[in-house]
Amino acid sequence: MIGDLQAKIISEGQDAQKVYDEYSEFCETRSRELSYEIKTGKGQSNDLTATIENEAATAESLNAKIEELSGAISSDEADLKAATDIRKKENTAFLAEEKELVEVIGTVERAIGILEKELAKGGASMMQMQSTKNVVQALAVMVEATSLSSADASKLTALIQNTQESDSEDGEDEAGAPSAAAYKGQSGGIVETMQDLYDKGEAQLEAARQAETKSLRAFEMLSQTLKDEIKYANNDLNKAKKDLSTSAEAKATAEGDLAVTTKDLDEDIKALATLHHECMTGAEDFEAETKSRGEELKALATAKKLIVEATSLAQTSFIQTRMSSRADLAQFEAVRVVRDLAQTQKSAVLAQLANRMTVAIREGAGSSDPFAKVKGLIRDMIEKLLKDSEADATEKAYCDKEMAETEQKQSDKEAAIEKLSTSIDSMTASSHKLKEEVATLQKELASLAKAQAEMDKLRAEEKAAFDKNSAEIAKGLKGIQMALKVLNEYYAKADKSHSSSDGAGSGIIGLLEVCESDFSKGLAEMTAAEETAVAEYDKASKENEIEKATKEQDVKYKTKEAKGLDKDTADATGDRTGEQDELNAVNEYFKGIKARCIAKPESYADRVKRREAEIAGLKEAASILEGEAVLLQRSVRHTLRGVQRHA
Repeated sequence: MIGDLQAKIISEGQDAQKVYDEYSEFCETRSRELSYEIKTGKGQSNDLTATIENEAATAESLNAKIEELSGAISSDEADLKAATDIRKKENTAFLAEEKELVEVIGTVERAIGILEKELAKGGASMMQMQSTKNVVQALAVMVEATSLSSADASKLTALIQNTQESDSEDGEDEAGAPSAAAYKGQSGGIVETMQDLYDKGEAQLEAARQAETKSLRAFEMLSQTLKDEIKYANNDLNKAKKDLSTSAEAKATAEGDLAVTTKDLDEDIKALATLHHECMTGAEDFEAETKSRGEELKALATAKKLIVEATSLAQTSFIQTRMSSRADLAQFEAVRVVRDLAQTQKSAVLAQLANRMTVAIREGAGSSDPFAKVKGLIRDMIEKLLKDSEADATEKAYCDKEMAETEQKQSDKEAAIEKLSTSIDSMTASSHKLKEEVATLQKELASLAKAQAEMDKLRAEEKAAFDKNSAEIAKGLKGIQMALKVLNEYYAKADKSHSSSDGAGSGIIGLLEVCESDFSKGLAEMTAAEETAVAEYDKASKENEIEKATKEQDVKYKTKEAKGLDKDTADATGDRTGEQDELNAVNEYFKGIKARCIAKPESYADRVKRREAEIAGLKEAASILEGEAVLLQRSVRHTLRGVQRHA
């Protein structure tokens, strides 16, 4: 019964060992899978965090750009609206002036036609006009003769009066000079006066139209410039808004992915901690069960030994004598089983046991218990194997625990190093990008400074040329005006002491007036061109100044940010070196654990299998001896009962 119980306990131990091996393999596989998932999740989390930070910075930059473009567009639209309103007012004033001048010129033209027609007739109406003292009276005569309508006469009268007032204000009517409304009583004097009015009207209309054309062109240039600026700014604004939307979408996606990844990572970390705890608990329980099972087997073996020693006293010399040959056969059979087992398992210990059993058989020949010493050797070997099994199981539990903890430390350090490496790579890339952007901005600032210097030089040259040319033109214009004044004053005198060349003088005056007009026009155009150039220069300089300030600020901030990233990179590199040193220490310890627990010629499973085979073989040998002992006992009892009956 004790042997059966021992066999049952050993079988249970084998089953428990098999279950523990499967559970241990599951723990290792699952721990490795969770460690890989945690490592992957941390990498994804770092990438998503970097993406979110990058998109946030991009959105901030785009918002600033959108605000700047919106302000520029609003300013340009306000300028365009103001310029359009001014242009409308100028055009309305011009149309009214043009209409009035066209009507006046038409009226003068009709009056000239009527006068020429009446002069050609030479009738009574002509005699009446010659008797009038001024143009106004002549117009009244023409109205009475129904040659001219009263409306046209009123317009001409008003025009003549306005012209007379204007000439008086300009100082053209000197004391003793004839009135602009008067004319000589010879044929054609009134026609010349009316023709002079017509010419002045035409000149005024032409000047008004030229001024309108110039103003329209200036407005069109300004309007086109503002519209182009608004168009390109709107294009940039739409692109910036689209990029902002894309950046916001990418950030939202990354934040969603980060939330999911963080949740999965937390669950994996929690699952790994739970798995580690459960596996360690299982290893401790298995170690305790193995130890308890060994103690039980040891107690059974001790009890069995005591029972065998107690029963050995009942054996008689008669049984020993009668059964000696049979016992010898049993013992030699047991030796054969052990020797075959030693050859099969290639075990020097079992071979040595077989030799010791042979010696014990020889020494115990003729003893009261021929099986005692041999069974003792077998029993001691079984106990030794059981103790080895128990010690091996304890070692296995220790190895599983230490390797699991070391692998976890190794995984944690590798994950920390990878996280730091990822952070270092990200910060290095960002710093490199910022430095490239700073270099680009510095090149742009240099180009901007060069362009501004060239623009300053060109503006100075244009200003010098304008100052020189405008001074010359102004000087020439002043000389022409002074000459005209002298000539006009001279030829306007009526008491000349000689016959002056009035016709030639009039031609010279007319030529000088044309020169005066050309010089005035040229000076005005030159001044307008200079003012336009100054305005464009000031605008471009202001834009360059704003652009320079913006880029210098960008250089300042990006340089500061790059330095901060370099410092953080250096700190992270130091942290990574420390983590690497700790990982090297863990790897060194892990190497020793592997050498102790893994790097062996025979695996734990093979050792268990071999030991089980050895124990089974020894039990077989013991069972042979046990069987013979039973037969001997039966024979003794039978013999004793027979002797009693014959007595």
